[in-house]
This record gives sequence, structure tokens and C-alpha cells, in this order.
Amino acid sequence: MMDTSLYAAFLAAAFALCVTPGPDMMFIVAVGGRGGPLTGMTAAAGVACAMFVHAVAAALGLSALFLTLPVLYHALRWAGAAYLLFLAVKAFRGDGGPAGAGPAPGPGRRRAFWRGAVTNLLNPKVILFNVSFLPQFVNPGLGHVREQFLVLGCTITAIGLLVDGTVGLLSGRLASLLRRSRRVARGLDYFSGTVFTGLAVRLAATPE
Repeated sequence: MMDTSLYAAFLAAAFALCVTPGPDMMFIVAVGGRGGPLTGMTAAAGVACAMFVHAVAAALGLSALFLTLPVLYHALRWAGAAYLLFLAVKAFRGDGGPAGAGPAPGPGRRRAFWRGAVTNLLNPKVILFNVSFLPQFVNPGLGHVREQFLVLGCTITAIGLLVDGTVGLLSGRLASLLRRSRRVARGLDYFSGTVFTGLAVRLAATPE
């Protein structure tokens, strides 16, 4: 069903993309820094699930709507920027818990999962990325085009989860040590808020 040479090229390209620092990785670092290693890994799982949803949408042809209806692209872009600003405000206020309190409990990790998923789902650039990137490694001559899309989607989701999960784990462990100081704990909250704000500005200011 898969073209082995194309798939090998896809593995190399997908790994290179996943290890290159980008908005998702910065988001996971910020979340792990606030909530600890398990929270960072949970945020990575949320991002990975959203990536798989994007891949399924691309396989079904739904993502192509953003190429023909630019208003949907811009609406999603502004919604994503607003959501990131909402997270930034909560981080600056220290709503994740009292400074120095350590990693968030179970509900905090559930929030991290959904925040990772929503942040990725509301990023139209990820949608356009799947529309432009995945088809390059699909061989229509082999048939089963949707199945090929799904294999590629599952593959990049797994690679992304492995890379981002490791990043979330490491950033969370380091932050857990640093949070023993209340001053450092508040600094981590401000760092997270700054990252969320930067991602929001980046998403809102670059429409193309």
C-alpha cells in the first residue's frame, strides 16, 4: 500500500520537522515548566492527538476547505491567538496553583491535555501544513490514497509524541527542581505567560 522509497523519505523529513523547535514544542516546554514532567508529557499527548485529527481531515479532504474559503482560515487563526492569550493571562496570574506548590494534580494534567489539543487544532498553519506536506509522500498509482494518508498521519503523530513527550518530561523535571524556590516558581509562570503571548502574536501577525 505504501511506496517504500517515499515512506523512507517521509520518515527522515518527519523526524527533522519534529525535532526542530517550533510553536508546539515551545508550548509543551511552557506547560511542563508550570506543571511538572507528567503535565508536560500530557500536553504532548494532546498535541499528538490533534495532529492525528489534522491528518484524518487531510485524508478526507476537509482541510482543503481552508484553501478555498480563506475566511475559515482567518477565523480559526484569530480564535487560536485569543486562546493562547487566555492561557498567557492565566499563567501571569499564577492560576496553575500557588508558587512553589509543585506539579499540578490529575485535573491539571487533564487540562494540559485539552489545552495542547485545542491549541494545535486552532492553528490553521498546521492544517495547511498537512494539506501541502503529506500529499508529497502519497503515491496515487498504488491506490488506497486515504489509507496512505492515515499511515503517514499515524507515523508523524508517533514521532511527534516521542519527541515532544521527551521534551515535556525533561522540561518538567527541571522545573520541578527549580520550583522549590517561590521566586523561581513565579519566574517560571512569567516565562510560560511570555511564551504563550509570543505564540499568540506570532499566530495573529502572520496570516500567510
